[in-house]
Amino acid sequence: MNLNKLLETIPKTDLHCHLDGSIRPQTMIDISRKDNISLPSYSISELEKYVKVSGKCDSLKDYLNKFDIPIKIMQSYDNIYRITSELLEDAARQNICYMEIRFAPFNHLQKGLSLKDVINASIDAIKDGRKKYGIASNLILCAMRHESPEMSKDLVNTAKDFIGLGVSAIDLAGNEADFPPEIHREAFDMAKYYGLHRTVHAGETGNPANIIKSIELLNAERIGHGVFAFKDSHVVEYLKRNNIPLEVCITSNVNTSAVNSYKEHPVKSYMDNGIIITVNTDNTTVSNTSIVDEFKYLVKYQNFTLNDIKKVIKNSIDYSFADKKDKDSLNFKFLSFVNDMHI
Repeated sequence: MNLNKLLETIPKTDLHCHLDGSIRPQTMIDISRKDNISLPSYSISELEKYVKVSGKCDSLKDYLNKFDIPIKIMQSYDNIYRITSELLEDAARQNICYMEIRFAPFNHLQKGLSLKDVINASIDAIKDGRKKYGIASNLILCAMRHESPEMSKDLVNTAKDFIGLGVSAIDLAGNEADFPPEIHREAFDMAKYYGLHRTVHAGETGNPANIIKSIELLNAERIGHGVFAFKDSHVVEYLKRNNIPLEVCITSNVNTSAVNSYKEHPVKSYMDNGIIITVNTDNTTVSNTSIVDEFKYLVKYQNFTLNDIKKVIKNSIDYSFADKKDKDSLNFKFLSFVNDMHI
């Protein structure tokens, strides 16, 4: 079996995937027609210009504009359920066995849903997805940097009631340049106290100091992106010394101009320097990618070997926020595949 075929069949995970950035364009059209939501076009090829990145954006802010339409349509239980379910179906087709789906519930309260309603819609879909598609998954709920610390605390207070029921963690996302992590410190202290896992978008847009701040002040167990860690050797050493994994999203980093090209991404350098790496999609629709594509780009542009790929997948299982039962099952599936294929 050649390596590209192997990448399609090997059991995989995706630990960093935004629900609102991963909606099928046809679903956007279906929901918009059903709910009388105006779209710039009802042709898939035209609509994709508004919800997918073609090549590179000037900045992360430009990239985030692609989420305007998705957020408009994610305002009912049925729509959130459908979108979550379809994402899991798409993931299962690529032999993703475990997925952590993230989104910001406060973005979905425009038509009367409560925080609990929003979370329940997605949780019901992931419960059904386990039965229908054989894929295990959890939710990571995102606090947004530009929102008030009180909103972040409200999110944590709601999330704690879903621990063990489908919510595994909280995250901090959004405009990193203007809103430093410490603004939301109290919410993340609460999350740790309640037993919620923590991951934080940091070092995505140029300031490596935010990576250490996120770990030391927000108790982050993983870092989303971390692409700019290379700008400070102290940060690289810190990540290595403290065994903090990076959730690498290589296509997204090219799209947002965090790096100039796939070849220039520091992921292989990080791995060679002993940093724990996981490979993820970020946004399958906005970045027009899949987990298989991400691995293929790493092979093509970063010279990843089969051993590198196996190491990354094992990292992703071991540093996931899955419970012990799911981790044991994932490790069994992965190691059985490796042994059966003699790889």
